[in-house]
Amino acid sequence: MNWIELTSVEQLEELSTASKSQPVVIFKHSTRCSISSTAKSRLERNWEKQGLAEVPAYHLDLISFRDVSGEIAERFSVHHESPQLLLIHNGECPYAESHLGISASELDEQIKLVQG
Repeated sequence: MNWIELTSVEQLEELSTASKSQPVVIFKHSTRCSISSTAKSRLERNWEKQGLAEVPAYHLDLISFRDVSGEIAERFSVHHESPQLLLIHNGECPYAESHLGISASELDEQIKLVQG
């Protein structure tokens, strides 16, 4: 899995624009939380098995980049949680999951739904 590090608010505009041609994913990770580490590890182990290799995946260290995390909540109208997985499609967030509900297989299903 090839994470794209999300470190600036400006990147949110880029990924929002990119989501108009292809769904993108944001994973908000707390480096201080064991549940977050578990969710991240499960995603990484199952990403390619689930056929998600072509889906751009952004990784946000929300401890280091709290301003970006706040902007994500505001821009995509989602309640902040950690860990949190967001599917961005056409500049909006049609799917968000948190904690141990985060799953590569469920994400794959949601991507199929938004792509029709």
